[in-house]
Amino acid sequence: MTDAPTHRLLLAPTVPPPLKAALREMHPRSLSAANRDELATLAAQHASHITVFVTTATEGASEAQMAALPQLRAVCSLGVGVDALDLEAAARRGIAVSNTPDVLNDCVADLAVGLMIDVARGMGRADRLVRRGDWPRTGPGPLGTRVSGRRVGLLGMGRIGQTIARRLGGFDMEIRYHTRRPVDGLPHAHEPSLQALAQWADFLIVACAGGEATRGLVTAEVLAALGPAGYLVNVARGSVIDEAALVAALQAGTLGGAALDVFADEPNVPPALFALDNVVLLPHVGSATAQTRRAMGDLLIANVDSFVRTGSLQTPA
Repeated sequence: MTDAPTHRLLLAPTVPPPLKAALREMHPRSLSAANRDELATLAAQHASHITVFVTTATEGASEAQMAALPQLRAVCSLGVGVDALDLEAAARRGIAVSNTPDVLNDCVADLAVGLMIDVARGMGRADRLVRRGDWPRTGPGPLGTRVSGRRVGLLGMGRIGQTIARRLGGFDMEIRYHTRRPVDGLPHAHEPSLQALAQWADFLIVACAGGEATRGLVTAEVLAALGPAGYLVNVARGSVIDEAALVAALQAGTLGGAALDVFADEPNVPPALFALDNVVLLPHVGSATAQTRRAMGDLLIANVDSFVRTGSLQTPA
């Protein structure tokens, strides 16, 4: 058992205000940073007392941040992604790390399907046409692409990928997937080559983990294989796609369209994408529903509370 009163939490600026308030009420000695400069200042001033760093999947926790906190014993992160968390550095220092998996699977899968339909049917483009008042003058615009009964390639078949696949079954879609190794017990065909998967698919949905292992995995060659009638959907991490190659393919018309919830340098989006009507752009809202964010917050609090009370985490990363 750990001695709870000895613990002091450091809360990253990206932790949502209601969650910060709840954590500070439960742990009054918590230190809350409003921005990254203040985060660094608080860490330096209280380095000898901070034992738990509460962060988010986008903010992460670097080796330098952990090294600056000699008493740090746990990093509790809001979100499923761990690519911004230096897990190797944490392991070397004996620092436990948690994330908030599973509770966001449904909402991310729902969004992936919604993005696929939006980009294929041109829903966003049609909405803009109506809002501009162009409908009476130009008609409803170009024809979209049918979604049901088509071929979908999934890059990644973890919890979220499998949830997406279940959704797509309702659209009578044929599904294949690419991972490093086949996943046992799935009814879908495993494709060892991502480029071959893209060549086969009408839609390629990216739902794999981020990080160095998948950085730039969707190359110019993969996009070319997907082709001018193919569509790319990304609900994973922007780093998985060669973003410059994606922009070039969309501008050249060698890719049919893209629906993106994530980008390589968030919140910065390549300006060239703004001018393209065959692109759907969202501000990383895969888990952004009241129900899911509440569940994620509850799980984060449970991890913090468990560590403070017992020294263990409920959902170690």
